[in-house]
Amino acid sequence: MLVALAVVVSAVPSLNVALPGLARDTGADQTQLQWIVDAYALVFAGLLLPAGAIGDRFGRKPVLVVGLAVFALGAFCAAAVDSPEAVIACRGVSGVGAALVMPTTLSIITSSFSAAERGKAVGAWIGVAGAGAVFGLLTSGLLLEWFAWPSVFVFGGLLAALTLAAAVFVIPDSREAGAPRIDSVGGLLSSLALAGIVYATIEGPHRGWTDPVTLGGYGLGLVCAVLWLAWSLRAAEPMLDPRLLRVRGFAAGVLSITVQFFVFFGMVFIVLQYLQLVLGYTALEAGLAMTPMGLVLGGVSRRAPHLVARVGGRIPAVVGLLLIAAGVLVLAGLDAGSSYWLVLAGLLPVGAGMALATAPATTSIVAALPGRKQGVASAVNDAAREVGGTLGIAVLGSVLNDGYRQGVADHAPPQLPDGAVHAAQESLAVALRLGEGQLGRVAVEAFVDGYGMAYLTSAGVLAVTAVAISALGPKRAAETEAEAAESTVS
Repeated sequence: MLVALAVVVSAVPSLNVALPGLARDTGADQTQLQWIVDAYALVFAGLLLPAGAIGDRFGRKPVLVVGLAVFALGAFCAAAVDSPEAVIACRGVSGVGAALVMPTTLSIITSSFSAAERGKAVGAWIGVAGAGAVFGLLTSGLLLEWFAWPSVFVFGGLLAALTLAAAVFVIPDSREAGAPRIDSVGGLLSSLALAGIVYATIEGPHRGWTDPVTLGGYGLGLVCAVLWLAWSLRAAEPMLDPRLLRVRGFAAGVLSITVQFFVFFGMVFIVLQYLQLVLGYTALEAGLAMTPMGLVLGGVSRRAPHLVARVGGRIPAVVGLLLIAAGVLVLAGLDAGSSYWLVLAGLLPVGAGMALATAPATTSIVAALPGRKQGVASAVNDAAREVGGTLGIAVLGSVLNDGYRQGVADHAPPQLPDGAVHAAQESLAVALRLGEGQLGRVAVEAFVDGYGMAYLTSAGVLAVTAVAISALGPKRAAETEAEAAESTVS
């Protein structure tokens, strides 16, 4: 289960470091490169909820096996094609497979392990879900030292195929005899709602937040969300009962997961650029630099469920969010001359905080739904993660980009032609290619200033969420179960 989870979680960060070579060989422009990454996230997020329900109804092991097969097919095809449009289509196929795999991994764990061992197993799942990004960076960095970009897809496809073969023999099948029929209308509306929101968030930074396409995406998402709410309140057996949002533990868990990965994905997206463009690290060196955070996240995640069982979920959740905030505040203070030790001082509390905060949030979400809907519970957890991460990259990336562009415009050398300044505003990488003299120094300083604003924004969001969780979050999972039973009955 953990290898299957790592395969789908690492699929985005592993590709990020291969984009320069992919662009060179396929002729992809910046918009196409963005969609090569985001086609996966869009399909993945949109199909999570119905995929979880399908696993509960028809068996989690078959859904896992089919998902791994579809993911591998998309990866192998992406390695064989040579046009950007074809790569985008293949990434969408892999996104379908990932949506089938990810919620199934957690629901198999929660339904297969005894109560005494479940906490440790879920803790391991949480650690891999967070540290999978680092795994992807390291493997891609190593592959690209010797091979071209298709090797990244081939490796992902091979790992998925090997995991599929192992799953056939060692993974127990589970399905719930009392699982409800698939709520096809609710599933369609939830998929369109998530897809509309994710699509608009991806397009917003490039088209503009008031562009008709961006507003149309959000409009579609909002309309479908309202229709889903109305349908689910009237349906006899909805895929996900909206009344669960009245359960403090469930609502607090969804909020916490969304905000954690909003900050985490945005942080990884930005700090990798800092390491490579400002400090001059290679892709492999950048992956190695992030490894300590992944080790701390994985190590603490294994112990966090025991802590939650002992003291309840509220204290670890709040402390975890505040640790993440402390880490990003340290990262906000980095400049062009900072040493790696200062980077490490920010990464370590982020890793520890993610481990502490994710365990009680995931436990609260899973506890709110009965055993016959553990696939849906897992999908809610995963959807909050994916939507939060996509929002984080888009919003924090936009804060960084706005600060960077303004800094370049305000401090560019006056003797430079307007064309050079406009080109430098596109990205720090472009500015450095234009020259490492005065323009390069101005661009680096502007990037660092924008970087700081993005992280200060992150810290503020985390602090507000910590206050909300402190006020609303239940102390123990039993409280969430009791509230959920009362809410769904009423």
